[in-house]
Amino acid sequence: MQNLVSASWESSATQPPKQHRIIAAIDLGTNSLHMVVVKIDPTLPAFSIIAREKETVRLGDRNLTTGELKPEIVKKAIAALGRFQEVAKTINAETIIAVATSAVREAPNGKDFLHRVEKELGLSVDLISGQEEARRIYLGVLSGMEFHNQPHTIIDIGGGSTELILGDSHEPRTLTSTKVGAVRLTSELITTDPISNTEFVYLQSYTRGMLERSVDEVLANFQFGESPRLVGTSGTIETLAMIHAREKSGVIPSTLNGYQFSLKDLRELVNRLRKLSNSEKSAIPGMPDKRSEVILAGAVILQEAMILLGSESIAICERSLREGVIVDWMLTHGLIEDKLRYQGSVRERNVLKLANKYHVNLEYSDRVAKFAESLFDQTQGTLHHWGSDERQLLWAAAILHNCGHYVSHSSHHKHSYYLIRNGELLGYTETEIEIIANLARYHRKSPPKKKHEIYQSMLTKEQCQMVSQLSAILRLAVALDRRQIGAISQVQCEYYQQLRQVNLLIFPSQPDDDCALELWSLDYKKGVFEEEFGVKLVATLEKSNVAKLF
Repeated sequence: MQNLVSASWESSATQPPKQHRIIAAIDLGTNSLHMVVVKIDPTLPAFSIIAREKETVRLGDRNLTTGELKPEIVKKAIAALGRFQEVAKTINAETIIAVATSAVREAPNGKDFLHRVEKELGLSVDLISGQEEARRIYLGVLSGMEFHNQPHTIIDIGGGSTELILGDSHEPRTLTSTKVGAVRLTSELITTDPISNTEFVYLQSYTRGMLERSVDEVLANFQFGESPRLVGTSGTIETLAMIHAREKSGVIPSTLNGYQFSLKDLRELVNRLRKLSNSEKSAIPGMPDKRSEVILAGAVILQEAMILLGSESIAICERSLREGVIVDWMLTHGLIEDKLRYQGSVRERNVLKLANKYHVNLEYSDRVAKFAESLFDQTQGTLHHWGSDERQLLWAAAILHNCGHYVSHSSHHKHSYYLIRNGELLGYTETEIEIIANLARYHRKSPPKKKHEIYQSMLTKEQCQMVSQLSAILRLAVALDRRQIGAISQVQCEYYQQLRQVNLLIFPSQPDDDCALELWSLDYKKGVFEEEFGVKLVATLEKSNVAKLF
């Protein structure tokens, strides 16, 4: 790994550090109540989601005359929160952080509702402003997506409000909240089923008019030459992405993190949705329960926001307000030194978290990763032309290549594929996870073949070539630490183009070590490398004193 900074953890002054801390976060949204329970690993720092709960309560379905929360909905919400508490208690959560957003904010009896929650359940709920909601959404996205020090525009479409945020790896530049949401617009503007043309036109124009101020504020903070990537979060946008993925590829992604779709595709979907009744929308594959009633309004909000922002595509981040509540709690309790360093290595932290989960020997896998990176760097521009992004994927695969031992030693490379493919590797796209999993899959035994269905299922021709070449490099890296004792300190590649030959000079860590097993392993595994790159590989042991690279 290069130029990585890992966040520092500090225990609070009053409480000794714990090995793992379990925290629950509840979001009382306009459409649904959500809870996540997470286990915080103080060594990374990072958190794993160990439980999720959701109840569609519709706090936003308020009394049309008074604007108050309805008694029957209040009762339903309290029952759901009580159930959430029981789940959190069962999992041994040490605390529950709960926040309420626009529906409770705007209801005249919203504070009375929160007082009742505290009295009946002993649960304290923070009523947060639209801007504070946007700030915590920003923190949530930071915890799950690489920004690469580039500005990003974030849109979160809720039931009662839409948050637009402009931020980078350092801080949020703009935090806005607008009173347009999927539930709010549906209840206030849609009375026909399917929606009439008149109502649809008004829905579009009203939404655009409401969003203009927030969009102008975001655009005003773009710096010269910037074109920030658009990131979408929460239920409405995730549902649209799931429908798009099913219809375009027929494949249901294991994660939506990093999944993208275009404004053109969104327009086509909106035009389809407007012609369907609620019952027809509910029959669309991938449509969650009750989402069909409000999906059109949510899709129109996203469409108009993208048009105003000039964004032709949007990428999905599965972390949002609830995860931001967790990060904010970690920050305020001194568990993360600062959010910039926390964000600095989202990918790396999650790879290491997965490695720890499956009891990977990190000392060994780190040596393999360093050998892989060294071989990559020394052959770049001669045998291959992959760049820093591909190098990072190779590193991840090298760290995780042996995780399949957690399942079984037999065919552990295949188990590694499955564990990586289904692990929570935040910061990576679906395709990148597939590439990492395949690189680990092919670090031993047979090389990639067209008949292997897994290898061909999601990858383009270029990506298949990447897997073939980088897995060949990974095989050599694994061979270089065959005894898993760090017997080799350094490798040096010499490429002779006319001979199509690569001389691999091996420098032992101990002068009297003949590294016989490593040399045998290299000879055994070099065939895949030679065939892939069209070269002859000759490995020789060097006895001269050379400073160790690692």
